[in-house]
Amino acid sequence: MPVSVTEPDCLRRFLFEELNIRGQLVHLDAAWREVLQRRTYPPPVRRLLGESMAAAALLTATVKLDGRLSLQIQSRGPLRSMVVQCSSELGLRGLARWDQIPEQPALASLCPDATLAITLAPERGNSYQGLVELGDDTLASALERYFAHSEQLPTMLVLAADRERAAGLLLQELPDVTRDDRDAWNRVGMLAATLEERELLSLNAETLLRRLFAEDDVRMFEPEPLSFRCGCSRERTAAVLAALGEEEIETLLRERGVVEISCDFCGHEFHFDPVDVAAIFAGAGSHGPGATRH
Repeated sequence: MPVSVTEPDCLRRFLFEELNIRGQLVHLDAAWREVLQRRTYPPPVRRLLGESMAAAALLTATVKLDGRLSLQIQSRGPLRSMVVQCSSELGLRGLARWDQIPEQPALASLCPDATLAITLAPERGNSYQGLVELGDDTLASALERYFAHSEQLPTMLVLAADRERAAGLLLQELPDVTRDDRDAWNRVGMLAATLEERELLSLNAETLLRRLFAEDDVRMFEPEPLSFRCGCSRERTAAVLAALGEEEIETLLRERGVVEISCDFCGHEFHFDPVDVAAIFAGAGSHGPGATRH
């Protein structure tokens, strides 16, 4: 099937005009490939990481948040950890760490007995974290359970990822439903369940929604751009050094002459010479030139 995504790296919100249902559709292209340039992931890990990035964008656009949303998995299985973050400006980053990958790519084989943590970190105020067991579920079904328990809103997700693109569809029933609304939700959900991964990855928003919901009046909103964006900076890296303690950093300086810190997400390197280190532990307001955020 020829690729017909005409609006790469964007999120599209949509609304069923005559139903109590809203939705979002996300396609990640360059933003996803930017993550894959950093590491060569085994196919099962790559798939889960791509699905997680699409899901993070969908969830960030669903919850009211001026800050950052994180999805994180910690496991004693082959997939040791995975973290994906999305800002309220729809800037994404993500990475995963793994050991030997099992032959069976199911989620339960990758990260047995793992918990998915969904963290909402606003710019002001306290962070909130929700936890959901992964078990034998897919990532999509685990997130559906999260919404059912934490938001009390029936939610459906379809997620997909390959080497070139990650994509996701989210449908959500709005509050104060009637019996007719519930029947409509069941019907729309059955239609969405017929969506194949190749269709989600290759069709543009208008074509996909028209094919799925041909009998419904669906209003689409303007696309919102997504991008790979890392929140690392020289100031934050200096704060990490300060937390490690002056004695440990001075030891590194004696051994190497300079302290080098590389961001796991984007690979950007920060260098701190003896003058920079002295300024950090003297409590200076600046940590040297080149304060970088990207």
